[in-house]
Amino acid sequence: MTRSIRIITPALIAAASLVLPATAPAQSALPLKQSPKPTTAAITAADAMTRLYIFADDSMMGRRAGDEGGMKGTAYIEREVRRLGLIPAGDSGTFFQAVPLYSRTVDLTAPLMADSERVVAGTDFIPLSGGGIPKSIDGLQVIFAGNPADSTASITSQQAAGKVVFVAGPSVAAGRRYPDAAAFMTIIPQSQIPQFRAFALNRSVHLRSDRDTVQTRWTIVVPMASVTKFLGVPLENTRPGTVGRTLHGAVRYTIALPPARNVVAILRGSDPKLRGEFVAIGAHNDHLGVRRAGPLDHDSLKAYNDAAERIYVARTHEGTQFPGAGLTPEERASIHINVDSLHRIRPARLDSIYNGADDDGSGSVGVLEIAEKFALSSQKPRRSLIFVWHTAEEAGLFGSEYFTDNPTVPRDSIVGQLNIDMIGRGEAGDIPGGGPHYLELIGSRRLSTEMGDLVEAVNKSGGHNFVFDYTFDANGHPENIYCRSDHYEYARYGIPITFITTGGHSDYHQLTDEPQYINYPHLARVASFVADVAAQIANLDHRLVVDKPKPDPHGECRQ
Repeated sequence: MTRSIRIITPALIAAASLVLPATAPAQSALPLKQSPKPTTAAITAADAMTRLYIFADDSMMGRRAGDEGGMKGTAYIEREVRRLGLIPAGDSGTFFQAVPLYSRTVDLTAPLMADSERVVAGTDFIPLSGGGIPKSIDGLQVIFAGNPADSTASITSQQAAGKVVFVAGPSVAAGRRYPDAAAFMTIIPQSQIPQFRAFALNRSVHLRSDRDTVQTRWTIVVPMASVTKFLGVPLENTRPGTVGRTLHGAVRYTIALPPARNVVAILRGSDPKLRGEFVAIGAHNDHLGVRRAGPLDHDSLKAYNDAAERIYVARTHEGTQFPGAGLTPEERASIHINVDSLHRIRPARLDSIYNGADDDGSGSVGVLEIAEKFALSSQKPRRSLIFVWHTAEEAGLFGSEYFTDNPTVPRDSIVGQLNIDMIGRGEAGDIPGGGPHYLELIGSRRLSTEMGDLVEAVNKSGGHNFVFDYTFDANGHPENIYCRSDHYEYARYGIPITFITTGGHSDYHQLTDEPQYINYPHLARVASFVADVAAQIANLDHRLVVDKPKPDPHGECRQ
């Protein structure tokens, strides 16, 4: 699942390898490694374990879209669907659909001067751009605007036109107030510099589109220590309208075209009249790759994040959106990890690979288990099933966006989509209210009341006995999960969807999301349930009825 748009400081993650004494956490009973075994037609915990220990192994290098690991992960899925005898539904008779990504990295060698003084990217300033072609700042003056949210303490729109506007308040407000500004600068606290530097200077991945030709504006964040280099005087000596220095040179990106691909396979339906329609079942094949800042001690990181989660849950009775988020400074200071105790249990293990066992290795192998069940069954559903393992979900839902914009079957032939993202946890220790029957559903009635009713009915008639949590499906929920996984790319075209997940936990987007912490019986139960829902939809004598308004397929998603 993609991270929400709120920014979380990585300082907590780095600190986890440094904290000292407390008690050692309980260790997983599962091994770090496991030898693969042949899989069977039945959806079983043992089969899911075999697959996930392969798919989320260190050798997959974190499966980041556009990296070697992403190609390794999709190669494994392709071998499996080819072995199962499914029909290729990618490009040119293959199981792969190439997704046109490009990557951008800030060019630290590009020279930039403020008047005659050299300013250095990553140290004196940190450039941010949302996409498109950022406008040149060569030859532009910096002007101090004050607080754009306060019209009595800021400059006019005419004063800002064509200049680099240095604001003391939110740059979002500045964008509205100064539409003709060429770029913006803003100050960041010293504590946030590492976070912004990592965000801006690491490679970012984007989907190639017509939007790439649109001119955009830089937002340049400046540490307090460098303010004088741009304004010419200390901040306390400036007033709105103060003209600062003139910039000479460039801020620019290095562009690359990394390979990335969806895996798409079809199981042909048994009814000649209905096999031209499809039930889509999907998961995302990518994760976060390798930690670029270097390895951390795995066990102390996990112990810290588990402790942070327990403290937050005890106070709020809610799970955190991201491990370590939401704690007060006092709560963080109360966490002490006895590293010596941990290392008496087993030797220190430095870890730099984001294995993504739950996110979304669990969903990817769950879809493989479903595909194997139907492929090896003598009784096929009436409609066809199309299985899509989307790439670049973590980068911004790019694989599913590309597939739904460029589907390899007619878009209007897809009658529904079931998205599986993180189905390997959901225990009481993972999320408040969790347990063996816990399952979150999102979006099941947002387009089709019938879809939501059918999901509920299959749960009862099939004896699955899940207890559904619809909390995160509420309109306006702050986590905005309806907009944060691949199902939405189908929903935006009016295709009924259901997003199935066991929810977040303290290993979410951490180096500790590894196969030994997965609840395989729960994973298999969820996959079996999804298979039954897919069969029910595929065997209906009519298409799922869409009785809710369809969104604008090119508009902004709002939960």
